[in-house]
Amino acid sequence: MGKLLIVGTIAIDEIETPFGKTGKILGGAATFIGLAASQFDVETAIVSIVGDDLPESYLEILRGKDIDLTGTEIVKGGKTFYWKGKYHNDLNSRDTLITDLNTLADFDPKVPDHFKDADVVMLGNLHPSIQLSVINQMEVRPKLIVLDTMNFWMDNTLDELKEVIKHIDVITINDEEARQLTEEYSLVKAAAAIQEMGPKYVVIKKGEHGALLFHDEKVFFAPALPLEEVFDPTGAGDTFAGGFSGYLAATDNMSFKNLKNAVIHGSNLASFCVERFGTERMKTLKREEVNKRLFEFKALTQFDIELR
Repeated sequence: MGKLLIVGTIAIDEIETPFGKTGKILGGAATFIGLAASQFDVETAIVSIVGDDLPESYLEILRGKDIDLTGTEIVKGGKTFYWKGKYHNDLNSRDTLITDLNTLADFDPKVPDHFKDADVVMLGNLHPSIQLSVINQMEVRPKLIVLDTMNFWMDNTLDELKEVIKHIDVITINDEEARQLTEEYSLVKAAAAIQEMGPKYVVIKKGEHGALLFHDEKVFFAPALPLEEVFDPTGAGDTFAGGFSGYLAATDNMSFKNLKNAVIHGSNLASFCVERFGTERMKTLKREEVNKRLFEFKALTQFDIELR
């Protein structure tokens, strides 16, 4: 069984979309990544920080998926990272109403000794110095280090971000962020520029338009499955990352061919995430449902062609 180390936030979210409001619910990048990765036969741990205001039942959800939380610090008297956002009618844009870092402001990650030899490290969206700290704690160089980031870090900590990018194998970002990081409008040129920074593989997420995987001169495209209902896109990118990294850790195959499979598995799981608010769908997702939808993905892209 492969080992996957996840570093990221366990949070309290409050979400409003055109379909309703949630009140305070379980969220955070590491939460979505962990729930997605739990669909695979992989030993998983989350390194994070929360306050003792986080309901114990939220942590039990993660433990119930066999996720090791010995690296998650619970600060007595502290408050958990809190995010409140409101989505516009198109669900592609949103307004962040409140962001309270709380305990996350002083996060000093500690990798558990029994995960310092993890096969895959998934660095969720955090300050680049935190991501680099985790890499430096690994006793054995992981077979694959995957990093997720966003434009906030490009705006405020670009030099530190570029430093951590030198040490990773895969970066996952959206199309807007790829263009900002490289100042290249063409995503092909942007991916090439990012590979020159260090990563062997570049995954560019395009939301409802799928995802692109770049390696050297090779490009692979995975579509997003057209869905009848999309309730809430929160966590879809993190769910993609969890499916991607969880599959790779479980299969122990870091070839370009297998990374293409990982992109499909990530896209497949993300398609479930958006069907309900927050983590609601991922908490109850069954393997049979996942497998059934994988065949829908195959049917979406498979065709015969006759050359004349």
